[in-house]
Amino acid sequence: MRDRPRQDVVKAAFDLQDVDQLALLGPKDVNLHFLEQRYGVRLGVRGRNLRLEGPADRVRELQAVLPDLVAMVRRGQFIDRIALDYVCASGQDATGESGGADFEATVLMPGSGRRSSIRVKTRGQQAYVEAIRRDDVVFATGPAGTGKTFLAVVMAMDYLKRQLVERIILVRPAVEAGEQLGFLPGDLQDKINPYLRPLYDALSDITGTDRIAKLMSTGVIEASPLAYMRGRTLNNAFVILDEAQNTTIGQMKMFLTRLGVHSKAVVTGDITQTDLAAGSRSGLVHVRKILRHTAGVGFVDLGGRDIVRHPLVQRIVEAFEVAPGPEDPS
Repeated sequence: MRDRPRQDVVKAAFDLQDVDQLALLGPKDVNLHFLEQRYGVRLGVRGRNLRLEGPADRVRELQAVLPDLVAMVRRGQFIDRIALDYVCASGQDATGESGGADFEATVLMPGSGRRSSIRVKTRGQQAYVEAIRRDDVVFATGPAGTGKTFLAVVMAMDYLKRQLVERIILVRPAVEAGEQLGFLPGDLQDKINPYLRPLYDALSDITGTDRIAKLMSTGVIEASPLAYMRGRTLNNAFVILDEAQNTTIGQMKMFLTRLGVHSKAVVTGDITQTDLAAGSRSGLVHVRKILRHTAGVGFVDLGGRDIVRHPLVQRIVEAFEVAPGPEDPS
């Protein structure tokens, strides 16, 4: 049996001058230990130098992502497990060039009280925000955890705060995933609340429950099932259609033709999680084909690298992508 070639162990140093070492390495060096385990490289800090020791290829990989992490620290971004996972996963793209977080992470909403500043965390999210600012209608598709709904709500609140719109309208199709809407208890508002809960949660995270309740009581923020949009004209509004993969082609056309003057629409969904009845075609899938090259309409496709929830979510999404579908039981 032929022995594997033994990799040379190399030593290197990375200059940490003018870098907040606590922000970079984390409390009790938690980020340092994560990088050691991730790359199989021994790390230690001596003065202003971060010392690396390990197999040559692993040291080079770590050296490629350290500048991105330092750049994030210097912009005041918090380096947590999610940020580490993202930067390390995107450290080298197909061309071998750095693909990490070396972009200018836009502050979407400054911190206040206990809430820290809200920033984009990935290049895909940056492209999403830029599309919302540029185009009147934006379609954002991607898996769970990529920030599709949350960033749309953040941008809506920003537009409202700057008086670019007069109201925010949150819309969702009332499509059941196993439980019929009519059998849920309560009046109509009670029945539709479960469908709109993700939008409420995003608003509450940003502004606070009391403020949201006041804005909704005055009609500045409105939440409604998609079916109630028929016949309306939405002027001076920021409209968010969430879970749009569950719209039919007719419903999507109806929604898009509601847009009035000085209004903006953001449509979000995950085309891999459609709950429509068998044989129904998704309106979100349809518009991706027919409106792709329409002026004023933007499309953003978020992917696994844009997932900013628990790191396990990215691995779950990837597992479902490679698993055989129902039609392939192998």
